[in-house]
Amino acid sequence: MYDVARPAPGNALEETSRFPVLPAGSAPAGEPPRRPAAPPEPDYPAIQASPEFVSLRRRFRGFVFPLSFAFFAWYMTYVLLAAYAHEFMSRKVFGQVNVGILLGLGQFASTALITWFYLRYARRRLDPRVAELRARAGLVDGKRR
Repeated sequence: MYDVARPAPGNALEETSRFPVLPAGSAPAGEPPRRPAAPPEPDYPAIQASPEFVSLRRRFRGFVFPLSFAFFAWYMTYVLLAAYAHEFMSRKVFGQVNVGILLGLGQFASTALITWFYLRYARRRLDPRVAELRARAGLVDGKRR
């Protein structure tokens, strides 16, 4: 009976489990091929300690932290009103639309508005400084030159 687990004898690649290797260039036999020297990595600790990076990080945090706190307070206000102020939230504004629905839709609207505002801020105030830092570090579009 034919044994499926073992290959038939006669195939050198299957018997030895070795695949032929072609030499990669002018390296003498037995020596591994040499790779070209990679450019040095950017000095990330020095970049982080630079005044430009510190200023960029301060500018980013000065925008993101207050806006995040304001949105979280707005969201928690909505949740607490929904949990404890049923009469206020169920007050009709027009037709079947009540205060709760309007505030809930306001959550979506404020999220979109904050996203748009951040993108505008980053495009004008952060991205040019990031491009400068990348250029100084020798990185272009996140890759080394």
